[in-house]
Amino acid sequence: MQLPDSAVAFDKIDTCLQELVTPQQYRTWFQSLQISEITQNCITFSVSNNFLKEWINHYYQDTIRKAVASVYGRDLKILIATTPDSALKNSNVEEQPSSGRSSEERGECAAPVRQRQQPASPTPDPRLGNPDIVLNSKYIFDNFIIGPSNQLAYAASVAVSDFSSLTYNPLFLHGSVGLGKTHLLQAICHKQLATARNRKILYLSCETFTNQFISSIETGDLRNFRNKYRHIDLILIDDIHLIANKERTQEEFFHTFNTLYNSGKQIVLSSDSPPSEIPTIQERLISRFKWGLVAKIEPPNFETRFAILRKKAHLLGHEVPDDILNFLAENVNTNIRELEGAITKVIGFSVLTESPLDLALAHKAMRDVLNTKSSKITIDDIVRVTTKKFNVKLSDLQSKKRNKSITLPRQICMYVAKKHTSLSLQEIGGYFGGRDHTTVIYAIEKIKKGMKEDEVLYQNVSDIMIKLGKE
Repeated sequence: MQLPDSAVAFDKIDTCLQELVTPQQYRTWFQSLQISEITQNCITFSVSNNFLKEWINHYYQDTIRKAVASVYGRDLKILIATTPDSALKNSNVEEQPSSGRSSEERGECAAPVRQRQQPASPTPDPRLGNPDIVLNSKYIFDNFIIGPSNQLAYAASVAVSDFSSLTYNPLFLHGSVGLGKTHLLQAICHKQLATARNRKILYLSCETFTNQFISSIETGDLRNFRNKYRHIDLILIDDIHLIANKERTQEEFFHTFNTLYNSGKQIVLSSDSPPSEIPTIQERLISRFKWGLVAKIEPPNFETRFAILRKKAHLLGHEVPDDILNFLAENVNTNIRELEGAITKVIGFSVLTESPLDLALAHKAMRDVLNTKSSKITIDDIVRVTTKKFNVKLSDLQSKKRNKSITLPRQICMYVAKKHTSLSLQEIGGYFGGRDHTTVIYAIEKIKKGMKEDEVLYQNVSDIMIKLGKE
């Protein structure tokens, strides 16, 4: 059977979809849908991210199948693929992607594929000095919700972005994951790119710095590496704590830091831990990290969480009732990423089911998440029980103290966290002052072995397990 002209088919499928769903559903789930390939027996659509792919696959397969069948007069296999925005072409007609064999060899009749006109893909700003970086357009100061937990970090970041002085040099932001450190670093970049056209900015992760340094050693190109990093006006490095246990990288960064600082250039760093609690880092680096301002970002309080939820809902184009925002703010209290994910899920559930945004719907949408949360222990639960039993503080467990009264409960926490949470070794180590995964492995093995030989240790760990409801 000869396939109809794909350009005409594309328009008809699109029109049919608009008739089968509500305008809001179409805008939310189908407006960015593309056709990437049509064969005799299959039609492949592409979307820009996995979130859309999962929702459409789960809830809209039958809808798409009906639209396709109305155009082709028969059922075709429907596939949904993910095509990142950067791969979408800015054209109306694209040739069918090659699969290594021609359509004739596969016994299929391939048709040229028509796609919607797409805006140009985001491209890195060359002034960022890193061709791999594309800033998130939403990470600007106007979208950052200020509260008691982050007020100092926010104010310092704004001051740095104005480049009015070098009072906060370096600016060192630290806090747990998902609290807004990357948002503030990128907001500084956005402000600088908008107001200081001639300044050279370098924004990257610590991992990128390390990898480029190693590559420069392997290629014998240290001169170009140093020229890149030491002749800029502003450097921002995310996750600087990952420099731990990397002696040569620390040495290179020390000299880079000195060169920039002595030249009056601004340095901004972020970390999961304060400078003094990053393990195996040179004391001279710790002292330099403290030269300017060290600002901690705490988990947001209820009022800040409520404001974050309302702001995210506005960005998604929805007005969400206060009782829903209250419900989410009370039950999602770990970090900003989870808050944003929660409000996105509730709104998506409302659109998908064509149901009004009310508290009952929010409970239904969040049921699986909250049930899972309540049935699993967290590292905070483990620390709360363990610190109470051994009469120590969380700050002690996250510090560099190595006396037995601190080391033992810290190692027990690591052992229990590995046994009863889904956290990785690196995440567990990061929670306890940015310790290396090898330290966590050592702690786990020591407690495991000790419980077989030491009856008191076995009883202590058992007591903690009982309080956590795991024994």
